[in-house]
Amino acid sequence: MDEMEEGKQKFLEVVKGVDQSVQVVIPVTPSNSLFLISLTRGANRKFITVSEDDLIDLPHEAGVEMHVTKMIKEVVAAL
Repeated sequence: MDEMEEGKQKFLEVVKGVDQSVQVVIPVTPSNSLFLISLTRGANRKFITVSEDDLIDLPHEAGVEMHVTKMIKEVVAAL
């Protein structure tokens, strides 16, 4: 598994840790080094922007994981 796939897998794990009912759609490739990730619960959908570097570093750096987890919790709370 390459770095990008590891990061996507970790992102999914973090989302499931916050709320099991949230569905996630992660684009295959970034646009301008950013991923526009869709989080959906029921009829509600929100988008979160995560940089390519953050997604790659997510499985290996605690600071990045804390930052991304905080963003995910804020978006899920708004769903």
